Amino acid sequence: MPIYQLVLPAMGESVTEATITQWLKKEGDTVAADEAVVEVATDKVDSEVASEYSGVIKEILYPVNAVVTVDQPLVLIETDTEVKQEAPVSKTPNPKEDLSKHNELEIPEKYVQQAQELVAPLTEHSAENKQFYSPLVKNIAKQEQISEAELATILGTGKDGRVTKSDILTYVKKSATQSIAMPKPVTPISNPTPIPRGVEDAVVPMTRMEQMISEHMTRSLQTAAHVQSFIEIDVTKLWNWRERVKQDFLNQHGVKLTFTPIFLQLIAQILPEFPLLNSTVDGTNIIKKKDINLGMATALPDGNLIVPVIKRANSLNLVGLALKVHELASNARKNSLNPDDVREGTYTVTNVGMFGSLTGTPIINQPQVAILALGAIRKVPAVLETEHGDVIAVRQQMVVSHSYDHRIVNGAMGGMFLLRLKERIENWDTKQTF
Repeated sequence: MPIYQLVLPAMGESVTEATITQWLKKEGDTVAADEAVVEVATDKVDSEVASEYSGVIKEILYPVNAVVTVDQPLVLIETDTEVKQEAPVSKTPNPKEDLSKHNELEIPEKYVQQAQELVAPLTEHSAENKQFYSPLVKNIAKQEQISEAELATILGTGKDGRVTKSDILTYVKKSATQSIAMPKPVTPISNPTPIPRGVEDAVVPMTRMEQMISEHMTRSLQTAAHVQSFIEIDVTKLWNWRERVKQDFLNQHGVKLTFTPIFLQLIAQILPEFPLLNSTVDGTNIIKKKDINLGMATALPDGNLIVPVIKRANSLNLVGLALKVHELASNARKNSLNPDDVREGTYTVTNVGMFGSLTGTPIINQPQVAILALGAIRKVPAVLETEHGDVIAVRQQMVVSHSYDHRIVNGAMGGMFLLRLKERIENWDTKQTF
């Protein structure tokens, strides 16, 4: 009978792996076409992976909590249907299988001795920090004269944050290019200073999502040259217009008219004037995105954030944007977003003002090149120019922050985008309808 490999599908922008959180089927169970077999989680979304074919679970290839890369087979399903897969079906080694005997037969003695020599000087440091380094990584570290303390500073992209061959080679390459401006210290600190803990201090492990968000944010800071611009915007006209129409909007469309879809509409209309802000960097190439897919940072009940994406936001009117914002925000809080809801974002907006913050300096959501932070709207005294001279009046004001990647976006463009947004908001047509 044909064997179908159920593989891990693409789970979102820049996501290369996912963690298996629960098997919904066990070996020997029957499964129907389009029926969920396993639950997986990434730093962006939890999701179910369904089988394309009906059949019987022949073999589960990974246990719960295993980290699996995209396009990697998860389970083998025996089916009566002709299977159409690009790659030939081949059994993936089961992680539960004991391969130690095979390794002992295949690895020459001299390489075993070399590995043992590499382990010895790093054993104390690794045990203290509960960090695992493969013999290959340790060998490269020794050849490149990377100390234990320096090795511990390398951000790992492997399972549980482990440093991979690619990670250490990338670090070596960057260090080589920076060696003239910033040479390696001759006498590095042998052991990092331990963090003091009080008797009653609580030690709480980071959740899986917190670990993944931490890695994603740290990687963004290491990738992009972050710079910020700020502007203060008078939103009085827009505020008064919304107050006047919000009840009619709720009666007609069943959702509240918040400021979020209004700002998203203006941003989607302005971005075509600044195509570099709606792009991404690929090595030495700039990819200017055709579609404007706006990510909206959404707070979850547990305090974490997720960024659902409004696809082709510039093609939606205010009603369409308001309905989409309500739908995505509601699904995010109920943990019912699907992988496509968090994919292909080209520009992100975060509303830090909903927590009372005047402004913020958000980290760019890779692989994008810019993110906008909307501050709290406040009543403040402001100086207005009139035909009779300057006067002081109470106005609704908001500070907006723009973080962008200085590798391709200069300060003039980042600032002009804010100025254009300010002009559109302060000249809002109060006679318009929604």
